[in-house]
Amino acid sequence: MIFSPKKHQLPIKTKQQQSLQDYLLFIIGVLMVAVSFNLFILPSKIVYGGVSGISIITSHLFKLEPALFIFYTSIFLLVGSFILLGKEKTFNSILGSLLYPIFVGLTANIRHYIVLDNTDVLLMAIFGGLITGLGSGLTFKTGFTTGGTDIICQIIYKYFKISIGQATLIVDGLIILGGSMVFGWEIAMYGIIVIYIISTITDKVLLGTSSNKALYIVTTKEKEVQTYILETLHRRVTILDAEGGFTGQSKKVLMCVIPTNDYFKLTEGLRTIDDKAFFVVTDAYEVSKENENINNRRLLV
Repeated sequence: MIFSPKKHQLPIKTKQQQSLQDYLLFIIGVLMVAVSFNLFILPSKIVYGGVSGISIITSHLFKLEPALFIFYTSIFLLVGSFILLGKEKTFNSILGSLLYPIFVGLTANIRHYIVLDNTDVLLMAIFGGLITGLGSGLTFKTGFTTGGTDIICQIIYKYFKISIGQATLIVDGLIILGGSMVFGWEIAMYGIIVIYIISTITDKVLLGTSSNKALYIVTTKEKEVQTYILETLHRRVTILDAEGGFTGQSKKVLMCVIPTNDYFKLTEGLRTIDDKAFFVVTDAYEVSKENENINNRRLLV
C-alpha cells in the first residue's frame, strides 16, 4: 500500500487512546470467537483443537458446561504457565483466558435468538472458521491471546525444543483424533477445514491483504527495463549492485514496487524486452514513499 500521509490529515493518538482502541478490538475479537463457538462450532460438534475442542468432547461425554470447563482449564493452564514460563509470558494470556469463557457462558443461548439449521456441517464449519479467524486475528493484533492450548505449545517449545508450529500441530492433532473417536472421522475432517480457515483468516487480519507487488529483476538489459518502468508504468525503480553467488560476476538488480493490477503489464513488458530475464515477486504490505528514492546497495544473489 502506498502510504503518503499529510500531517494535517493524521491526528496523533495518545498512548491512552491507543490503549483503549486495543482493548476494544481485543474485546470484540474474543466476543466473536465465543459467538462463533456457540453458534456454529458447538452445535455441529466440530472438534477443531484447543480447549474449546476438548470442551465439546467433555460436554458430549460428561454433560459438562463448555464455559465452565474452559474456565477451570484456563485457570489450571495459567498457573502452569506462571510456574513453567514465567510472569512475562503469562501476562498477555491472563485477560483472554478469563474473558473468553465468560463470553462463552454469556452467549450460550444465542441459538435461541439466531436459529440456524446445523445439518449442513460444511456450511457451519466455513462460517465458524471465518468468524473465529477474524476474532482471533483481532485478538492477536492487539498483543493478547485467549490462552488455552497456546500455553501448552509454549511449554513444549521451551522444554522439548519443538517449534511452536509443530507443537500446535501435535496438540491440535491429538485433540482432533480424540474428537474422531467420539464423533467419527467425518467430524475430524471438518475440524481440519475449520483449522485451515482460522489460520488463513487470522494471517489476513494480522498482515492485511497485499495491494502491491515487489519485484527483483535480474536482466542483461537493465537500461531498457528501467526506462520501461519509469516512462511506461510511471513507477520508481531502485538499482542494486549485486554479485553472482556462484559466478562471482557483478551485475545489476532492479527493484520496484507496483500495484497488483500492473503486475501483468510489467511482466509482459519484461518478457518483450528480455525473455531471459530472471525476476522474483513478493507481496508488499506496506510501502513508504520516503523510501522510494533510488539507492545503490550491495547485494549477494
